[in-house]
Amino acid sequence: MVSRDGSGMTGHARYSEGGHNKVVRRSGLTCPATGLHRNEVDNAVEYTPYSLLIDVGWISLLMVVGNLLRRKIGLFQRLLMPASITAGLLGLLFGPQVLGWINFSGQIGTYTSILIAFVFASMAYSMDLTPSVRTGAKNMWSYSTGMFMGQWGLFILLGIYFFQPVFGTESWFGMMLPVGFVGGFGTAAAVGTSLEGAGAVAASSLGFMSATVGTLSAIVGGLIFTSWGIRTGRTSTMPKKLPWELRSGYIDDLGARPSIGRATTNPSAIEPLALHLGFVMLTVMIAYLVNGFINDVFPTVSIPLFAMSFVIGLVGRILLGAVGRKDFLDKGTVSSMSGAATDYLIAFGVASIVPAAIADYWVPLALLFVLGIAYCVFVFFVLSPEFFGEKWLERGIFSWGWATAAVATGIALLKIVDPKLKSGTLNEYGVAYVGFAPFEIGMTILAPIAVIVGLTAGLGWLSLLIALAVLLVPIFLGRTPGRQRKAAAAAATAEA
Repeated sequence: MVSRDGSGMTGHARYSEGGHNKVVRRSGLTCPATGLHRNEVDNAVEYTPYSLLIDVGWISLLMVVGNLLRRKIGLFQRLLMPASITAGLLGLLFGPQVLGWINFSGQIGTYTSILIAFVFASMAYSMDLTPSVRTGAKNMWSYSTGMFMGQWGLFILLGIYFFQPVFGTESWFGMMLPVGFVGGFGTAAAVGTSLEGAGAVAASSLGFMSATVGTLSAIVGGLIFTSWGIRTGRTSTMPKKLPWELRSGYIDDLGARPSIGRATTNPSAIEPLALHLGFVMLTVMIAYLVNGFINDVFPTVSIPLFAMSFVIGLVGRILLGAVGRKDFLDKGTVSSMSGAATDYLIAFGVASIVPAAIADYWVPLALLFVLGIAYCVFVFFVLSPEFFGEKWLERGIFSWGWATAAVATGIALLKIVDPKLKSGTLNEYGVAYVGFAPFEIGMTILAPIAVIVGLTAGLGWLSLLIALAVLLVPIFLGRTPGRQRKAAAAAATAEA
């Protein structure tokens, strides 16, 4: 069964041969269980629990190195480069794809699926469902749905009405931008393999290249935007002049070091950290089993594991409240575990990028990526202030990372301007995702079907109309913070 989450998908597959688990390394994504594959096997090695130990050990070392670079080197301090991103880039450079000095296993791309599920399961137990979160979630839903559907609709239509007549590309070519950008490696796998099954032999390669370029654009552009936001005082949680501990990433003052959580159990019964870790891991396991059941009943339905983990986590939270144990888990402890998982998620995600290039498409691809980045810049500078008001930067930074790469990348960039995640951005996104999920899942399913049956243009127009509706209706009704601020300013001017 092809596993998919909102953050990425492995470029390797596992199968059973002679009673042993093997890892099959391919230049593209594949799943032997479904028969979906795109290239011949070029290497196979045994994967054992010790392979996991080596992978985690190497990436941990690189994160320590990244932390030291942040503490000692001015450039890293000025960019506020998280150790996790540095570790991922070093892992990509020294890993099998480039220099080959670090022998990561072929499974490092699979870890991100579980890690992001852990992050969202943790979020369900640690988030505060206050009225302000619910209000922000409404704006986040309109913004996210409009951005997502707009990117799909606009570039599907550009592929048909511009790239196909000018460059002679296929009708689905424009679709590869949102497949790789707002979709990420997971969507590139799901859509690409479906299209390849219908004869579009380059679809997966183009999708993976789009995801790679999108990820690099997210990191470079995100670091530029975060530095600009901090310098100009647009962040709601960070000062214009950063103290040493924020620039270096290290708290020298022992008295200023905060607690990362509170114990809820006596260690004589169970270590508090073990209880919290076990509870969240149980949530992810249940989500995985529920996804498997749904996939067995509806084989064409693929729900992201992180989304189902969030839903199961909310159910678990409700059940704890129903039995009078709403404080059974400590929110600070859960948040700390989520932050640790996020760091490893980012590092493994960046390190597992598989560079790909299709020479025959380099001119239209370059133009496609330029237009895609321009669209995301427009969303960041124009739509973010309109839908999020004065506190738009954190939400805009997160959405930039998501629009160009993946939710995990958005979280990485958000942690630069909001290290303790106090802005509520992830809380709002988590609530909004419940209403947004049908659009994401629906596009992943419908996109290849539309191409196969010849309704690509129809899907593009429908997507664009949905985007315009969810974006323009709240603006015209004056329900967005941007319009409300302008109305208040106009009223104040009239009274004066």
